[in-house]
Amino acid sequence: MPKSNIVLIGMPGVGKSTIGVILAKVLGYQFIDADLVIQKEEGKLLKDIIAEVGPEGFIEVENRINASIEAENSIIATGGSVIYGQEAMEHLSAIGTIIYLSLPFEKLEKRLSDIKGRGVVLKDGQTLKDLYCERTPLYEKYADIVIDENGLNVEETIDMILNSKEKEQWGK
Repeated sequence: MPKSNIVLIGMPGVGKSTIGVILAKVLGYQFIDADLVIQKEEGKLLKDIIAEVGPEGFIEVENRINASIEAENSIIATGGSVIYGQEAMEHLSAIGTIIYLSLPFEKLEKRLSDIKGRGVVLKDGQTLKDLYCERTPLYEKYADIVIDENGLNVEETIDMILNSKEKEQWGK
């Protein structure tokens, strides 16, 4: 299968879903929200899955479902914890260009007032800052392209992604 997809990764609150929807419209692609795929497959909300099986159990569910996503010419917005699933990341890398949407912690913290309600995978006693420090190297490891959103609005972020598309020749 050609790498005709764009996979958005990054912390909760960076705008993966928002940017993904608009990008799909601009490029004439389908939009897939991986969190919604998980909710549909499991028949429950993310926060309920996390409450039932715990953070580790959720990561297993997320890994299994993301590793089975089949798509072409799609923008795939992933959950922030997707990078813990090696099979999922290998699969997504094989079918798409991985774009990491990066924001400094201070900006992210302002956007994330209701972290538990968003179904964010936090281990007991883990702070948002701990999570940010743990995940950042993983996002960087898997990213084909890093978009630093600091100081950018949604339109400017999308322009950066489209400019990187011209340079990188996605879909090779």
